Amino acid sequence: MPTVPFSDLSKHSKRVAETIDRFHRVHVKRRDGEDLFISTARHDRQREETADVAARMIAALLASDEGVRAVLQALPVVFPWVRHLSADERHEFVQELVDATRDAIDLDVHATLHRVIVEWRATARILADPVLTAQLTRPIPEEDHGEVTTP
Repeated sequence: MPTVPFSDLSKHSKRVAETIDRFHRVHVKRRDGEDLFISTARHDRQREETADVAARMIAALLASDEGVRAVLQALPVVFPWVRHLSADERHEFVQELVDATRDAIDLDVHATLHRVIVEWRATARILADPVLTAQLTRPIPEEDHGEVTTP
């Protein structure tokens, strides 16, 4: 996927349009804001359909015990860090992943899917480090430090 500076959009709009037609998606680099992606409507619809099919396929697999086993077997290939999660945590991760994927498709809310992956990867990172795991799972002293105020 090609990248073009934001300033090139107006100066070379015909060339940018030709690039989009050829590659279907262009990364636009900005100095004063978040980068952009410009894509053709057809390409965007195809990406949405791909995600929709994948989400529905996983949801359908999870409707049977054999499908659950297949998804759990595939999980380490897609997310190698799941080896640090317990069996119960892997099941919980799969369920959250499916729910968040459905939200992305049905509600056009994509941040939840990203958050689920980031949070579970962080959990796996903690569990992969025995010292950190011990620090974060040790009992909390029974001292009362008072009311916690809202930030």
